[in-house]
Amino acid sequence: MWKLTRPDNKHDKLTRDNLLDLEDHHLVRIESVQEDQRQVWVLTKRGHSEAKQLLEPKGLRVSVLRKQEYDPDTGELLGTGYDDHAAAVTSTAAELHRAGIGHRLGFQTEIGHRLGNSYVQRADLVVRAPAAGVPVMLLEIDRRSEDAHDLVQKLRRYWEWGRLLPKDAAKPTVDLVRSRPDAIEDIDHELRLWRRVYPPTGREGLVPLAFVFADTTEAKVANTVAVLEEAGRRYWAPRRFDTYHRGITARDYSQAVPVVVTTLEQLQEHGADAAVWRRLGRTGEQTLRASLDNPDGDALFHDQEARADAEEERRRAAEREARRPVCKRCGRKFTDQRWEETTAHRTAWEAGDVSVCGTCHADDIAREETAAEAARLQAAAPPEPEDGPEPDRGRGWFRRRN
Repeated sequence: MWKLTRPDNKHDKLTRDNLLDLEDHHLVRIESVQEDQRQVWVLTKRGHSEAKQLLEPKGLRVSVLRKQEYDPDTGELLGTGYDDHAAAVTSTAAELHRAGIGHRLGFQTEIGHRLGNSYVQRADLVVRAPAAGVPVMLLEIDRRSEDAHDLVQKLRRYWEWGRLLPKDAAKPTVDLVRSRPDAIEDIDHELRLWRRVYPPTGREGLVPLAFVFADTTEAKVANTVAVLEEAGRRYWAPRRFDTYHRGITARDYSQAVPVVVTTLEQLQEHGADAAVWRRLGRTGEQTLRASLDNPDGDALFHDQEARADAEEERRRAAEREARRPVCKRCGRKFTDQRWEETTAHRTAWEAGDVSVCGTCHADDIAREETAAEAARLQAAAPPEPEDGPEPDRGRGWFRRRN
């Protein structure tokens, strides 16, 4: 706990003193002592009530009250397995906080996610660390007390929860989703239920999910991850983009749950900000931020699509240029204007000789206009006098004599 509350202190004395002081005021109690002498502290009923009054106005949820239950025959405290799990959850939060991923009030435990069939899937830990590039992430802490296929079912339920609509969704939207199973994929994430609960992740897809394994072997972790990758592929794997372009290598993560895995031992040894996270579908380990990013996702798709559009435009331009007519008189290519004049129905009837270019067509028009002008002038000129006998001048005409 001292790593979570006082990450800069090398010793836990200050945290122990504070817990002892809270114990004197009946606000906390020791739940159990682990094999390594670590103590698990929980809130009392009185402490739980005061914590709710202190934190709930800030929009934070307090975990469910941990009641003391004893075996009626032996008198022993029940739920020690839960204590080991709770210690692992707190240790995970402490390592995240120590690495600068989330602040003390940015962690919540046992957060319920109600599905359509009223089943509630509770996340062991929810962390909000926008400063670290992780606006929200759900964590499941597994001490290998669950079968690998049970973890696949948890993944499926988180995926289903991310596809739910809020109760006040518009009727046309509800009717669309009810009409066919995959219609929810056409509904923007802003209109879904999960966006009412969590902020946008800043990346494609649903809320990221992390599996943190504790107190187990590398072989068991590897086997569990293999089952998650194979049996849970539908929920975490990206898809091909629906595009007519060829050669698009980007993948569509919009309907997927980003899933990363690590171990508590790695977090404690190297730190949560080190390359100790592995993303399902990838090889090797990365930092948390890098593992959640999608370098082959939406950004790459838009870049490849823009380049494909530009290449398609160049190809169409080259094909069009190859079809451009050539003047049979001078050998020059038609301009766009002349090409349209000779092919468009509204202008082809007055385009003249459609086998010649615009310049030659203009020359034809000029010659026609010159010839027409000459003919007009000739028609308007007075007739020339003809040679022949002197016309009779009539009475009163006096011929001048030399």
